[in-house]
Amino acid sequence: MYLVFIPLVGTTLGAAMVFLMKEQLNATLEKTLLGLAAGVMIAASVWSLLIPSIEMAEEQGKVAWIPAAVGFLLGMVFLLILDSIIPHLHMGSEDPEGVKSELSKTTMLVLAVTLHNLPEGMAVGVAVAGALAENSSITMAAALALAVGIAIQNFPEGAIISMPLCATGGTKKRAFLYGFLSGIVEPIGALLTIALAHLILPLLPYLLSFAAGAMMYVVIEELIPEAQQGKHSNLGTIGAALGFVLMMILDVALG
Repeated sequence: MYLVFIPLVGTTLGAAMVFLMKEQLNATLEKTLLGLAAGVMIAASVWSLLIPSIEMAEEQGKVAWIPAAVGFLLGMVFLLILDSIIPHLHMGSEDPEGVKSELSKTTMLVLAVTLHNLPEGMAVGVAVAGALAENSSITMAAALALAVGIAIQNFPEGAIISMPLCATGGTKKRAFLYGFLSGIVEPIGALLTIALAHLILPLLPYLLSFAAGAMMYVVIEELIPEAQQGKHSNLGTIGAALGFVLMMILDVALG
């Protein structure tokens, strides 16, 4: 069960960079890290979630592609709804998204990252639940690979949120706290997903693909566009390739 806290460690370590670096992240480095995060999440969605969903559906005697397709689309819709109703603000933007609110800019920035972290927590939770289930094709090693991969991509996310908050006038301690809090949703979401999965074990293939769809929404809607903005967009592309290969290696080697 400790696996669900590994992604939070990545976010926390990234947020702690605010104590070690004096200035905001270099724009080229930020693009590369955003691409890396996107690549990790794409590979995790395929190898750690969609493929196990298909294999588990086959073991349960279901039409293999139905849970993967239905769950994936529902995950996309779920994140679309959250993205539409939760007030949040993305880095480099002055126009808040979601319903209108009187929340501060800092709070909405944190909510934006928190919204990204929710599907990652769900993904780890459903992978652990699958590993704990009997007659499942998911191993605990595969769940560990997913948790470690998400922790790696959470490191730049933690830095990307904490350092700009400090650069805009906040204290380092406060910026670190906001970065840390943005990652709290991951173990909470993971534990809730594990509890839910134990109650409805036959729906695990749908939950796996649901988490994949939610993660892909974040990649397509936010990470890739942000990594491609402005000059040197090729750095985001290179980062995505490296992240994809890294997560693929982790999953195949440990899974």
